[in-house]
Order: sequence, then C-alpha cells, then structure tokens
Amino acid sequence: MIKITSFEIEKYEEIYKLWMSCKNMGFNNVDDSLAGITKLVKKNPKTCFVAEVEGKIVGTVLAGNDGRRGYVYHLCVNEEYRKQGIGKKLVDAMLDGMREEGISKVALVVFAYNDTANAFYETIGFVKRNDLYYRNISLVDLERIDT
Repeated sequence: MIKITSFEIEKYEEIYKLWMSCKNMGFNNVDDSLAGITKLVKKNPKTCFVAEVEGKIVGTVLAGNDGRRGYVYHLCVNEEYRKQGIGKKLVDAMLDGMREEGISKVALVVFAYNDTANAFYETIGFVKRNDLYYRNISLVDLERIDT
C-alpha cells in the first residue's frame, strides 16, 4: 500500500539516496544540501511529500510557492516502483497543498532529454510552453551533480 506523508527532514539521507538513483535529474550541492532542503521544507510544508511502501521511501516531491505561483523543484520515484500511480499521488498531494495556499498556477522545468519525466508530466496535464525561454543565473559557483 502506498502511503503519502509530509516530507520529514529527518529522513533526508534516505531521500538523498533515492534522488541519486533517479536518472536524468539535476541536483546541486547548495540547493539540495540538507540545509537547502530544510529551508525549502520549512517554508513549504504543505507542498513537500514522500511516498512510502512498507516503510521504504520510494518517491518524493518538492515544491514551493512565492505567494502567487507554485513551482515543482523535484519529483522522483524509485524506478522499481514506477507505473503504479505513485508519481501521480505525489503530484496530487502537492497540487492540493498549492490550492490550500491559494495558488492557481504551477510551473516546473524538466531537462529536454528526460523523456520519462516529460512524458509523465504531459500525461497528467502539464502543458509544454513553446513561447518561453528558461533563463537563470547562479549566484554562487555551484558544483553540479548530474545523474
């Protein structure tokens, strides 16, 4: 049975191992560190969740909002547990949290080469925008961890 619960920072090490097992996701050593994730989860307790099966963490979603728009930062499901509705349950819990926060639109960024994630998001209703360019600037010199 799949159990969706709030993200508990005490389980960070187990969650980090799960993240590192998920291919084609991008992580960095600042934002995704224990300190970075603690900050995110404290600020967004209604939109960060884990999925457990028999006490084992098999999926996570991290999302937050700026009071106006919501943003999904990471969604990950252990490869052995995919195609069982876990990702959808995590997204549904996160979207319910966004609605509770009064958020009406949620955005996310996926690497173009991450076919699995792109197909999943398309299936559950996230629309690809071709009229936008994604841009960012790094304020610190980050060592990138690509899996």
